[in-house]
Amino acid sequence: MRLAAEAAIAYRLGVPDRPVPPACDLDTAVARFRTPLAEAGIPAAEVIETLVHETDDGLNQMTSPGFYGYVLGGSHPVGVAADMLVSAWGQNAGSSAETPAVTGLERAVCDWVIDLLGLPPESGAGITTGATVGNTAAILAARNALCARAGWDVEARGLFGAPGIAVIMGADAHSAPSAALRYAGFGTERTLLADTDDQGRIRPESFERCLASVDGPVLVVLQAGQINSGASDPFAELIPMARARDAWVHVDGAFGLWLAAVPELAPRLAGVQEADSWAVDLHKWLNAPFDAGMAIVRDRTALVASMSARGAYLPDLTGHWEPTDSVPELSRRARGVPSYAILRHLGRAGVREMVARHCALAKGIAAEISDLPGLSVLNEVASNQVAIRCGEDAEGDAQTREVLRQVQRRGRVYPSHGTWQGRDIIRVSVIGYATQKAHADLLVSEIAEAWQIVRGGN
Repeated sequence: MRLAAEAAIAYRLGVPDRPVPPACDLDTAVARFRTPLAEAGIPAAEVIETLVHETDDGLNQMTSPGFYGYVLGGSHPVGVAADMLVSAWGQNAGSSAETPAVTGLERAVCDWVIDLLGLPPESGAGITTGATVGNTAAILAARNALCARAGWDVEARGLFGAPGIAVIMGADAHSAPSAALRYAGFGTERTLLADTDDQGRIRPESFERCLASVDGPVLVVLQAGQINSGASDPFAELIPMARARDAWVHVDGAFGLWLAAVPELAPRLAGVQEADSWAVDLHKWLNAPFDAGMAIVRDRTALVASMSARGAYLPDLTGHWEPTDSVPELSRRARGVPSYAILRHLGRAGVREMVARHCALAKGIAAEISDLPGLSVLNEVASNQVAIRCGEDAEGDAQTREVLRQVQRRGRVYPSHGTWQGRDIIRVSVIGYATQKAHADLLVSEIAEAWQIVRGGN
């Protein structure tokens, strides 16, 4: 354990000086590790030393302030330190009776996050592996509640013969709620996709037509933070329409929901608190170590009814918070503890500062890129996402991919690839806790230099 802790500290201290992407490829890594298991074991210290040595060139420095790939967060050091304790404690966090300290910590995390995001304080919540499972838990709660309204107990009778539930979501929704809908038994072909604007936001007139075209129970899935543009659906317009149809409204807010924690940014999510459920990632904008997310449901009884492996018959669903009643796991690590440590360390002001800083950096990156000849930004910067395009003609896709390849190969910064409005883009996600103006400036200069080389054919 001491060897591992020392190696972990040395790694984190060295991250800023390392190339961001891994140096070895997948085939090399697989060949290195995928060997027959020896009959005899080796000493524990040797295992750790070998593990450290043989993984070193195969790690992506995702905790680096120069990592802009996807929306991952940088694993805040205080959260990592708390996570070491979690592993050492070895607690099964599923039962409050066996590990009351962990339940107390995780209850605090749920209370604090709900409060930070301005969501209804009576909401029930569960700490999940991330937004995908958070979306799944919330959508299962929606399915349970909508079936119950139609007189069908889906937990007892299953889906065969159950009332049909229409699903409406935006054409530019993330894959996570789509996966959750499949897991919940809705299938992909049953979903009505509302038209979206050039920022990926649902068009209210298209949404209204979708609502008018269906009968019976309705599940609406909205989005806070489109993965390429960072934009959010117009909740204040859409949710009242859904309410008029007695629809359940769920919001996939993996990273975008965190804007609600910043008073000057919260108006971009106006009306989001009127939904019925929400999913949010803790390992994104809170920068908790992987893996951590939350499912939040206004009606806690619906969440418990769909999640509890002991059945929905607890004597007091509102006054008693049992971890296994809010997530689809009976056994799990105490994944809420690192988030507790980060929230205690940052406080409300620290969370606000980090989210606001990242949004300001994204806006600055977009402005500087837009000033460079031949480069353009395809999105209005609504949060922390910047969609960059190289070139304007038919060669733009190839040029954009090549610029990204060169930037990633140099390894000083690491944005990722995306597709937006049918075109290839370089997607920049400003999300790491340590990312500052100097790191953003380096990103711009790296993209500009690579673009000069590609445009000049050198």
